[in-house]
Amino acid sequence: MMIEVLRIGQRIIRDDRVTTHVALVARAFGASKIFMTEVNPEIKETIKKINKTWGGNFVVEFIDSWRTIAKKKRKENFKIVHLTMYGESINDTQKELSKEENLLVVVGAEKVPREIYEFAHYNVSIGNQPHSEISALAILLDRIQKGEQFKKDFSRGRRKIIPTKKGKKVLVKETRD
Repeated sequence: MMIEVLRIGQRIIRDDRVTTHVALVARAFGASKIFMTEVNPEIKETIKKINKTWGGNFVVEFIDSWRTIAKKKRKENFKIVHLTMYGESINDTQKELSKEENLLVVVGAEKVPREIYEFAHYNVSIGNQPHSEISALAILLDRIQKGEQFKKDFSRGRRKIIPTKKGKKVLVKETRD
């Protein structure tokens, strides 16, 4: 399954951290790319450093228009999944979503244009109460991949955590930069 994320909008100051966390969750939970509009360019550098330290090749791409990307992905046979409090329950859609080959998950920062609701193949809610878009993305990605995303190998990283019952164990590779 190929998963990409489209982050729409950003509220000044408040959302630098939130948008960074959306990107981090997308990366750690199995997406390969995030498209972003109206963001602080430092976010791209942060994710680049994370890839270098922890491995993987997650991509951050800045875009001017969410419509252009959504239309392009539709032509590439991606199904558009819009995360919203007003959509169908994840409990009712996760089985169908798990069968899709290519997904573009739309995560809004502020009021999302009405057009998204009509354009999306799926409008999915993770509960019908206000909560974080970060948690919604994490739950969606976990449910549709059934935890398999955590088996992904993040190659070429300088560090790798070894799960332990107690304490911390981190493998650190020697590198020459």
